[in-house]
Amino acid sequence: MAVKKLQNAYYITGDMDRAVAFYRDALGLSLTFQDGGKWAQMKAGDVNFSLSSAEEGAAGATGAVVIFEVDDIAASRDQIAAGGAEILEERDMGDHGKALTFRDPDGNLVQLFQRAG
Repeated sequence: MAVKKLQNAYYITGDMDRAVAFYRDALGLSLTFQDGGKWAQMKAGDVNFSLSSAEEGAAGATGAVVIFEVDDIAASRDQIAAGGAEILEERDMGDHGKALTFRDPDGNLVQLFQRAG
């Protein structure tokens, strides 16, 4: 078996409308499909990212960190904080780039990554 690609990543949310608003408005992801409070499919560039109710997610689903690449972490920081994120850490990784770690309104760990140069 060989993995072809990452098809999707999702977070469990207890408040679908709030989570969709955060990822749409604070991070700029585009909503491509929503099934009420059960599931929301979004696009981050060419990659799928979704939000799931506990009932729709895999049994026992916990823990993951999704990393979204951005062009300007500094410009993104205020926008995500205003959207309800809890900023945890900002790191300069030298030649690799910068990372900003935060918790979304559901408490999920998320990172933004900006390439150096």
